[in-house]
Amino acid sequence: MALFGNAHTVDPMKAQSEYARLLGHGEQVHAAYTLIRDTMLFTDRRLIMIDKQGITGKKVEYHSIPYRSISHFAVETAGHFDLDAELKIWISSNTTPMQKTFTKGVDIYEVQAILTQFVAR
Repeated sequence: MALFGNAHTVDPMKAQSEYARLLGHGEQVHAAYTLIRDTMLFTDRRLIMIDKQGITGKKVEYHSIPYRSISHFAVETAGHFDLDAELKIWISSNTTPMQKTFTKGVDIYEVQAILTQFVAR
């Protein structure tokens, strides 16, 4: 899925408030990113991927991925001609990775470091 512009970080406290209904008791958002209409939340317990669908974006799919289910992940940095960076996440029971594309508005190394912090526990 290619994204055009608009990738940016979101203040974790703002994401905590905005997505409070998705969070378990005491669960804390440590980092959040918006990718056009989609959002990724890194909490202390899991990765939540929020996928807005359709033309209006009113239909939303929420993926809850416990960090222990992530078997491995990869980041691909942006190049000279390809300005987008990619994050690929393999879930333990699936051979096809989930993919998210980041524009230059997000530091892919920061995303990778956050994911490493939680997956390597």
